[in-house]
Amino acid sequence: MAISKLNFNSLNVTPSANSAIGFDSGADDLETGAGGGSMAFIKKLTASSSGTLSFVNGASDVVLNSTYKEYVFVCNNMHPSAKANFSFQGSSDTGSNYGVAITSTHFQAKIDETDATSQGFQYESGRDLAQGTGFQFLTETQNTANDEHCSGIIHLFNPASTTFVKHFITTFQSISDNPSSSNNYCAGYFNTTSVIDAIQFKFASGNIDSGTITLYGIS
Repeated sequence: MAISKLNFNSLNVTPSANSAIGFDSGADDLETGAGGGSMAFIKKLTASSSGTLSFVNGASDVVLNSTYKEYVFVCNNMHPSAKANFSFQGSSDTGSNYGVAITSTHFQAKIDETDATSQGFQYESGRDLAQGTGFQFLTETQNTANDEHCSGIIHLFNPASTTFVKHFITTFQSISDNPSSSNNYCAGYFNTTSVIDAIQFKFASGNIDSGTITLYGIS
């Protein structure tokens, strides 16, 4: 049996936005939408002395539903107005109440800006939740100097499920109040089989002075 080779320069494969390419079911033609894993932009929020930033699903603003099984929030240069931890919570009633029970873990790696011997990697028992309904801390206490902020990523899995709890994984880098480099790792789940149809972000005190949060869906 002869092996057929394809010269990629002879193929004109320009897929639609956010679509992968693969052979169709007959393996004699190409189709878009194969493979998955595409990242689709949904919405971007910009803070300006904002008390909170919220992504709320609704008839006029569809941001969290069954379209995707994974959602990614990218938080960029979140700057506080007061020394505080950056945090988030979910809602099962389209943002009327942010108080879903969360069980989570929180680890931190840290090194002081001026003292290389002041470093460590440890479990942060003060930042985890055990069926807590408060906001989940994503960072260590962060300072307010003009050049200080935090940035990070949150993965939220299948928030529209009515069968399973809703897992999340977060990674955040911040300048803590020493000052020091603080890399925080948090993971847990919203302990509900109801949908999570809204997510809210805030600092534990004060406002979000500036920063952006961008939401993507993963196909």
